[in-house]
Amino acid sequence: MTEGFIGAGGEGPAGAGGELSGGGGFIEAEGVEKVFDVHRRTGFLRRERTQVRAVDGLSFTVGRGEMVGFIGPNGAGKSTTIKMLTGILTPSGGRLRVAGIEPARDRVRLAHRIGVVFGQRTTLWWDLPLIDSYRLMHRMYRIPDARYRADLDRLVELLDLAELLEVPVRQLSLGQRMRGDIAAALLHDPEVLYLDEPTIGLDVISKARVREFLRELNTERGTTVLLTTHDLQDIEQLCSRVMVIDHGRLMYDGPLGGLHEAGESERTLVVDLERELPPIEAAPARVVRVEGPRQWLAFPASQSAAPLVAAIAARYPLVDLSVREPDIEAVIAKMYAGRTAV
Repeated sequence: MTEGFIGAGGEGPAGAGGELSGGGGFIEAEGVEKVFDVHRRTGFLRRERTQVRAVDGLSFTVGRGEMVGFIGPNGAGKSTTIKMLTGILTPSGGRLRVAGIEPARDRVRLAHRIGVVFGQRTTLWWDLPLIDSYRLMHRMYRIPDARYRADLDRLVELLDLAELLEVPVRQLSLGQRMRGDIAAALLHDPEVLYLDEPTIGLDVISKARVREFLRELNTERGTTVLLTTHDLQDIEQLCSRVMVIDHGRLMYDGPLGGLHEAGESERTLVVDLERELPPIEAAPARVVRVEGPRQWLAFPASQSAAPLVAAIAARYPLVDLSVREPDIEAVIAKMYAGRTAV
């Protein structure tokens, strides 16, 4: 990136207001809980109340400028946690701080310091052209005109939005709308960005473009990013740290390689040969399936595929190959099963 964003960072190391939490974390969660009351009909005039614990004693800290993957199976508590971090939901117990602010108590002030992209939900005005949504946000956030124009131009360029600005949001594809939402979340130069499935619906080229954009944003602006995704390539290419949540509890916090080791996860190398041959021998991979000239090999996800590919290419008549990432739900299920068995 040759030109940087004109940001709000000039107001001091803590941004607008200058708050910093005492524990050293830019985002802090201490024993956070969220319990929902669910009412179920048990008779004609009778209802039974039960409690569902969506988040159960969650504790973590995220430093300023970190880019952290926040992953887990559906229903694990990820969205509930992010909604508490944004102030949409109030914790049932524990303590939350984002940039020194308690989200539920000062949601309006916090809104000027965070950006949010919630997967299938859009912050754009459905019936208006994309540019009109940006103009409305310009006024809502009271962004200085010069900064708005500079940041909008840069976002439009990097996210390839120029031809979409006059298109009503309802006519955009999912991938186009996702890029539009990312730009909308960044117009006011947030210090924290919460992303839910930011590459969903994007083709390979668009995914690479969005990932590169997020890397540069984090590097140049020091934006703190909390990323939820089911695409492990997003995590591998963007995050040095990953947190795994399941059943509302933090199960793992560390590098992605450590997660693969803890969950004993495997990647799959799909190899197309020129002709049908006996199962390929290439340690540490093992053949798990053969269909004619196509073979599927499993190998530890914590290891690079490059040496394996080189070895196979040198010894076998190779036509094509592809690498499939492990399913995140399967990785977590293995990890969870291992812990309950101890």
